[in-house]
Amino acid sequence: MSSPSRFAIPGVRGFLRLSRRVRALLAALVVFLVLFVLAITMPVPYVELSPGPTFNTLGTDGQGNAIIVIKGHPANDTSGHLNMTTVDVSTAPMTAFDAIVGWLAHDKVVVPKAAVYPPGQTEQQTNQQNSQEFAASQDSATEAAACQLGYPKAFGVLSVTSGGPADGHLQLGDQLISVDGRPTGDYNQLSSVMQSETPGKTVPVVVERAGAQRTVSVTLGKPPEKKKGAGLGISVPQGKACLLPFTVDLGLGNQIGGPSAGMMFALGIMDKIGSVDLTHGKFIAGTGTIDPDGNVGPIGGIQLKMIAARKAGATVFLAPAGNCADVRGAIPSGLQVVKVSKLSEAVADLKALNAGQPVPHC
Repeated sequence: MSSPSRFAIPGVRGFLRLSRRVRALLAALVVFLVLFVLAITMPVPYVELSPGPTFNTLGTDGQGNAIIVIKGHPANDTSGHLNMTTVDVSTAPMTAFDAIVGWLAHDKVVVPKAAVYPPGQTEQQTNQQNSQEFAASQDSATEAAACQLGYPKAFGVLSVTSGGPADGHLQLGDQLISVDGRPTGDYNQLSSVMQSETPGKTVPVVVERAGAQRTVSVTLGKPPEKKKGAGLGISVPQGKACLLPFTVDLGLGNQIGGPSAGMMFALGIMDKIGSVDLTHGKFIAGTGTIDPDGNVGPIGGIQLKMIAARKAGATVFLAPAGNCADVRGAIPSGLQVVKVSKLSEAVADLKALNAGQPVPHC
């Protein structure tokens, strides 16, 4: 019987060796792709920031409510816009792929979550803190506007509790001189007097109102929570404040947070009750913290806020001087950025713009 034929085919062994290599490479590629997909779809501790809504302080909020309400004083008919600007924070879980897309986008910023929500603090706690900062900025804006408009700086009544002991007797802007015959020229004096009084007692309260002293009788009520003695049912500053003889109510407290709307609130108040038209119909936006003395401070996210302002239609943007390094090279086309460090400067700059005069830029 003849033995089976054997053929030596050139390249077969090489082909088999190559196939093993290809299989190994394919296996490695599959493993790589699986790991890559897992990596880009895994949650990462980052959040995405984007341009948020803007609100015209001279207009209304999303529910049609006036943002600045003046009670007890005529309000001006205003034109134009004085828009505060915001940054949206995405709270949706972010994957590595989402982070890469956000980093590549020109109108988004991806930052570590800890930069927005500090470690050891829940999102709810952070939001509550932002709400408190927003309320404090409104108080500072009101006082700064009052001082800029020339209202007297003194120790006196900032608000009167409706239905409280002083309701109908004391008025906003009353400068406190004495209670029950004892001086109350500052916070410590008033606190000392009220701690020694008892609820139900009727006492004389001497105030200065409209440049003249007058005496009113007030039946004292219960003291504020965690306080001793009696209460008048009023709020007063810790030091001296520029006192308005009417009420300014500011909205948006349930919609945004943080202190960065202070300057725009102050300008909105001034446009509502001052003698100067600050906008002349222009669409002006801006940002910046403010203290009771009118100092304007820097804020975060200004590049996104400029984008938000321009998208809304603004042609002028008021930026804190402390943010000029962040502004340069990031100004949207068609937006003029004006540098301010004080409320008085912002007012002067708006007047100069309306007169066609030069203003400082970042």
